[in-house]
Amino acid sequence: MITWFYLFIAIIAEVIATSTLPATQSFTKLWPSVVVIAGYCAAIYFLTLTLRAMPVGVAYAVWSGVGVALVALIGWLVLGQKLDTPAIIGLGLIVTGVLTIHLFSGNVPS
Repeated sequence: MITWFYLFIAIIAEVIATSTLPATQSFTKLWPSVVVIAGYCAAIYFLTLTLRAMPVGVAYAVWSGVGVALVALIGWLVLGQKLDTPAIIGLGLIVTGVLTIHLFSGNVPS
């Protein structure tokens, strides 16, 4: 269970960092830049803790898949970015893939 907690923290840190990237204005703004760097450092650290008990391929698939979906959702809800039908379908497929790994793969800790 702690493995999934570490992965959850890694995902949230990465999503915060990625969502903050536009505010850095190409790393010319100090505090958004600090948030981005700290977020990515935390994400990688907690991902390495996840890898103690989960195969790298599975951990990365979940990390990147959930991260992509959450960043797209934040882009839509917070940053006013548009999602067209193919984007929504693709995101749904990503979420379906992550759920399939979580629910049915024998390679992940419970």
